[in-house]
Amino acid sequence: MKFIRIGVDLAKNYFQIHALSSEDAPAVKRKLTRRTMREFFSRIEPCRVGMEACGSAHYWARELKDMGHDVSLMPPAYTKPYVKRGKNDAVDAEAICEAVSRPAMRFVPIKSADQQATLMLHKTRELLVKQRTMSVNALRGHLAEFGLVVAKGTGRVDELLGLAEGDATLPDAAVLAAKVLGQQIDALGGALDDLEREIAKAHALSETSRSLGEIPGVGKLVASVITASVPDPSVFNSGRDFAAWLGLTPRQISSGGKPTLGTITKAGNRYIRKLLVLGATSLLNVVEKRRGGLRDWIVGLLAKKPARLVTVALANKLARIIWAMMKTGECFRTEMFAKL
Repeated sequence: MKFIRIGVDLAKNYFQIHALSSEDAPAVKRKLTRRTMREFFSRIEPCRVGMEACGSAHYWARELKDMGHDVSLMPPAYTKPYVKRGKNDAVDAEAICEAVSRPAMRFVPIKSADQQATLMLHKTRELLVKQRTMSVNALRGHLAEFGLVVAKGTGRVDELLGLAEGDATLPDAAVLAAKVLGQQIDALGGALDDLEREIAKAHALSETSRSLGEIPGVGKLVASVITASVPDPSVFNSGRDFAAWLGLTPRQISSGGKPTLGTITKAGNRYIRKLLVLGATSLLNVVEKRRGGLRDWIVGLLAKKPARLVTVALANKLARIIWAMMKTGECFRTEMFAKL
């Protein structure tokens, strides 16, 4: 069989395809299982295959590319306008088949298994950080009900547990609960250390990640997650497009030739945006100990704008620097933010 293009609506166990042998020919519509999915694409000649960038999309993209097919992934929001009335798997597959043929469609680069593994490390770390924060807050809140209070911070947990064990008036049930929470916090801390060591290994193995790590405010975490998330920086036309993808640009509501910029959208990749804002915050604390063009830009902006606004603006600038370095392969110019 020969097709010009195929739209695939992915799911966990069943996959709907919408295949066209020509623009005027009737479409071939089939529902496939995981096993018959491979059998179907192995029997047909290589063709254009479109899929939404959703769960398991990168895996199936790699599988079909190994069979010789030209696979394109698209953001689900960009295929939605092509959905006709109603909502089912067949209609979605038809919309995907139509969307992949559009010349102005934006596509998502296919990630390798190693890149997905690195992102899995980051997502797992983020989950464990939240769980540790919840456990610490629970411990502090419970013991505060018994008058046991220490300064804030994860590093004060041992001090708080010591107070709980040494308080003779504290009921045994409360001591046991505090001990369980303490063990949970210790276990999460050890797991986080293991994950961060593995992330550091992935960072060291990537030349691009090591290069990005030289940027002030961009450490191993930011460098490795961006390298894994953006296999091909050329999908963005400019650094501003990359910053907009991260959600670091103002919302634009323009009409009638009148440009109007609103607040920061907070759309896009929340995890990377958060890390960049945290890195930018750390730079504001040491800006007086630096010299160079980036330092002068920060100081000039601080003279006119609030510190929190400057932090987001600096995160935007860091994103643009990151994109430029990934696009050109150039190293960071250390004289832009050198130590005094």
